[in-house]
Amino acid sequence: MPDGSPNRTFDSLYFRKVETYGFLDRLCQELDLTETQYQEAKSRYETVGSWLAYADDMLLKTSVIYAQGSTAIGTSVKPIKSNEHDVDLIALLPDAKPSMQPGLVKQLVGDRIRENGRYRPILEEKQRCWRIVYANEFHLDITPSIPNPHCPNGGELVPDKSLSQWKPSNPKGFRDKFDERSKLVPLLRVEKAMQENRYTADASVEPFPTKSGAKGVLCRTVQILKRHRDVAFEKQDVSLAPLSVIITQLAARSYEYCCRQWTFDNELDLLLSIVKFMPTFIEKEVLEGRTHYFIWNETTHGENFAEKWNVEPARADAFYRWHRKAEADLSRLIEMDGLDELVGELRHSLGDGVVEKALNAYTGRISEARSTGKLGVAAGVGLVTGVAKATPVRANTFFGAPDE
Repeated sequence: MPDGSPNRTFDSLYFRKVETYGFLDRLCQELDLTETQYQEAKSRYETVGSWLAYADDMLLKTSVIYAQGSTAIGTSVKPIKSNEHDVDLIALLPDAKPSMQPGLVKQLVGDRIRENGRYRPILEEKQRCWRIVYANEFHLDITPSIPNPHCPNGGELVPDKSLSQWKPSNPKGFRDKFDERSKLVPLLRVEKAMQENRYTADASVEPFPTKSGAKGVLCRTVQILKRHRDVAFEKQDVSLAPLSVIITQLAARSYEYCCRQWTFDNELDLLLSIVKFMPTFIEKEVLEGRTHYFIWNETTHGENFAEKWNVEPARADAFYRWHRKAEADLSRLIEMDGLDELVGELRHSLGDGVVEKALNAYTGRISEARSTGKLGVAAGVGLVTGVAKATPVRANTFFGAPDE
């Protein structure tokens, strides 16, 4: 087919997007907690849970400790310039009643943790939780909760910041809803392109190094957005940075919407659409001449993830500014001509360190696979190494035309 023909242009753009997503996926693997970090955190929070359960107090004997937030749904992102990540936990006291004061329940949990000589020196009290700090490794944030008798979905109540009242929440429901959405399979028009197999390039999608296997587009989108936020606010007022739960909730709802509405040519187009439609799921209401924002936890009544926006409007402004920048930065990736340009663009938006690590792993794996003839294209994935059903590819330059 002659150079410059419409089909060649389409194929080149298609594979460029496939390869770009492949690189983003590899970059996210550098943001993931390692299997060692995950297992270490899991072991330590189970030990804390056992310590609470062996207490003399009857409320603690039946307590259940479990992971919530990004640890539970697989969207953790390593912090910039630090090895210490956070693991958010819930300490549910199933026999406690709403009539109990939140401060007393929190103190009950803290006193029990402090009884252990190993935890006492590394225990810190926060407004709503207790933090166990394993220096240069991670910290465990343990938030006490009790059952919410008014939530039919098994929701819970957690202390507010003043410890004066209980607030509705549903960490398990949020996790289950996210997992349900992440299992939606997007419709991708890949079969025809895979069969033609004319124009390919150097990209790799490696399996996620945990028992859960490779992660899907929703998890990767959340990780990319959280990293972009961290970089964007590194030199700004970090207190205004959008909360991870807001990014996660909006991305999850947008992912479901996109999967049910359209068919996509590739994963990158899906990712960009997820980002584009996120603000659609922010509810607004003008009360007394002032805009109020609502991002609801659909699994329980009364939990508004955007409640701080209504007290501090600067938070809402910061979110919309950041979202516009994130959408622009990610959309610009499809204009990059070659790996060098792509890497340069990503350094600005996602940070030097993680991009460099991803580049080294990416190029090393591809070079090895190409030299041994194990590089191929798999439908719905992109370029892969060592996959039996992948279509072999010829030598070529990244994001360019095949060698003639």
